[in-house]
Amino acid sequence: MDMSTKKTLDIWKVLTLIILGIFILFIIYPLLLVLKKSIMDPETGAFTLDYFRKFFQRKFYWITLVNSFKVTIVSTIIAVALGLPIAYLMRRVKIKGSGILEILIIISYLSPPFIGAYAWIQLLGRSGIVTKFINSAFNMKFDGIYGFKGIVLVFALQSFPLVYMYVSGALKNLDNSLNEAAESLGYTNIQRIFKIIIPLVMPTVLASALLVFMRVIADFGTPMLIGEGYKTMPVLIYGQYMSEVGGDDGFAAALCVIMIAVTIFLFLVQRLISRHYTYSMTALKPMVQGDAKGVKGILAHIFVYLSVFFAILPQAVVIYTSFKKNRGGQVFIKGFSLDSYRATLLAKDNSIITNTYKLGIMAIFIIVILGILISYLTARKKNIFTSVLDTITMFPFIIPGSVLGISYLFAFSMPPILLSGTTLIMVASFAIRRMPYTIRSSTAIIGQISPSIEEAAISLGQTEIGAFTKVVLPMMMPGVIAGAIMSWITVISELSSSIILYTTETQTLTVSIYTEVIRGNYGNAAAYSTILTLTSIVSLFLFFKLTGKREISV
Repeated sequence: MDMSTKKTLDIWKVLTLIILGIFILFIIYPLLLVLKKSIMDPETGAFTLDYFRKFFQRKFYWITLVNSFKVTIVSTIIAVALGLPIAYLMRRVKIKGSGILEILIIISYLSPPFIGAYAWIQLLGRSGIVTKFINSAFNMKFDGIYGFKGIVLVFALQSFPLVYMYVSGALKNLDNSLNEAAESLGYTNIQRIFKIIIPLVMPTVLASALLVFMRVIADFGTPMLIGEGYKTMPVLIYGQYMSEVGGDDGFAAALCVIMIAVTIFLFLVQRLISRHYTYSMTALKPMVQGDAKGVKGILAHIFVYLSVFFAILPQAVVIYTSFKKNRGGQVFIKGFSLDSYRATLLAKDNSIITNTYKLGIMAIFIIVILGILISYLTARKKNIFTSVLDTITMFPFIIPGSVLGISYLFAFSMPPILLSGTTLIMVASFAIRRMPYTIRSSTAIIGQISPSIEEAAISLGQTEIGAFTKVVLPMMMPGVIAGAIMSWITVISELSSSIILYTTETQTLTVSIYTEVIRGNYGNAAAYSTILTLTSIVSLFLFFKLTGKREISV
């Protein structure tokens, strides 16, 4: 081995250690501080479990954990009950307009859940359009969808597209000859579904259900907006921390530790199930769509159309509301106007919009560079350090955004690393939290690039760095771009950490939507939401254009 090769190898080792140091600083260090604060007496510095006792001994606190599980379990069950049959029908039956329906399903998934909560307040809140109609037409006293039922409605409709995308991908790889063999043995259509199709896709169903579970249990915006007295853990964490800033924040830290323990447990369960039940299928004879005639065809269309309609309805309501005439953004009157956009998009100070794009672009720049290097190091330069790096990079995917935001304030609100209130802390939060999307897509495409290609380039005189930059990197770009666009969409939709870390100088669209809804300025909230939704749609079509796909992998 010559000196140039040794030098190149040293560069990869140095890069591994530098990136590992960055993740230790921005993930492990803040989380260790949270753990320390949760078990340390603030006056004596002695070890204590008082904060945890406080949580488990008082029903007011531990009931929020029960509430979180109730909401999450019911929402997940409904999401699966919708996503699984829709995926099957879309693969099995020729549904008219299926291409458009798939795009609408994806858009409804990419939209933040709290926008759905706001839209349903417009429809079924105490002063909602539908609520007024029901109470007037049927002489009822319907009080709106606040509380448990409202949270479940929003989460279920916003989460079933995730189940749909996973199961649809699994059905695409399913060999239909198994289904035909069962039919030749006398199985009815219903029997084949429950004895052949569902068992074959069950690993995928379980994987998607657990991802829905993890996403729902960590969400802050929806229960905060629509839950009212029905509190969940993320809401409790936010409330306790915000009420105790400047005082004893140990209890907030203990709540964070409990939430971290729950989400890590769920993640480990998901990994265990995926490893135990995963198997590969090759569609030698893919499932073919057929014409569903008669009552079955009508029912299939009705079920799919209604499900997609209610999933995309929040976005339609938001866009419609943004053009309604209003008085100061709070009271809507007859007619349409651009009042809401004049007060937001065309305002003298529209730094909220520019902040969103500026912070998002800065975060994506970091995500792309680190994502490429991490995926390459963990796939091609396997050693103990890259294995540790691979594990640590999954933590942001597990940890709730509110917990990450609080941990950053614990870690970076005092010297020697004072980042609180700066642009850098927002960018770091976005980049670290949303990097797994780019890492996963980049790693997947590296797995498709044979190492022999690099070896050939090196044998022709290229250095190892040269082979990476001139051969491997260009081949990685489709996966990198796909992951970066998905990361971008999730970055600009981030609320949980932003609501804790932002200042007036770093306020983003999601924070503005939330604060405007809380203030009752529904016109402004609708305008901001429309801008965010249209940005996501444009980004989605850009993804389709650059990748040549009409579906996304999650």
